[in-house]
Amino acid sequence: MSKWIEKRSKPVLPIYLAALVWPIGALILPPYRMVNLVILAAVSAAVYFVAARFCPVRVTRIEMPYATGSEDTDAMLSGISANLDALHKLNDNIPDAELSRQLDRMEKAGRGIVQAVEQKPDKARSVDRFARYYLPEVLRIMSSYVAMEQGGIQGENAAQILGEVRRNAETMATAFENQLDALYSAEAMDISTDIEVLDNILKSQNLAK
Repeated sequence: MSKWIEKRSKPVLPIYLAALVWPIGALILPPYRMVNLVILAAVSAAVYFVAARFCPVRVTRIEMPYATGSEDTDAMLSGISANLDALHKLNDNIPDAELSRQLDRMEKAGRGIVQAVEQKPDKARSVDRFARYYLPEVLRIMSSYVAMEQGGIQGENAAQILGEVRRNAETMATAFENQLDALYSAEAMDISTDIEVLDNILKSQNLAK
């Protein structure tokens, strides 16, 4: 039951370096003279700004719980997010530019679905089938695709399966976007046709359980 947020932390090294200017500079310029204090302050500030330019801001990901008021909805959102994270990792290993673009569409729409349900938890029922069936099956198809490509599996059957996934990736991405659109539409949109297409892909290529 979690989501990830990014927290940015400024580096502390520039502060330490700027502070170090004072004891070192005091050995050269006695600090009891006003002009020396001004010089040390200027040097310290310069060291800070120069160091800050070369020290990047640290970005850390923090796990935060969903708080929709429903444990079932929180669990659903966590499951969707986890599957989308896995889909993103798979996409990093897909060299086919067009297929990768379709996975980007899926992830973007999926993140939008999570955001929409988090803001209005009463919409959770509308994405139940998407969360329990459609997204996990798409993830499984893409996992099989990556495994076959990375494993160097060849042959007519393998080529047919890989080609089938590439040809139908746009349909899968459209189904994701249709599900997102349905959450903002006055009339519920039916993605059963897209589900049927996915079923046919799975069954025809022996990928269905």
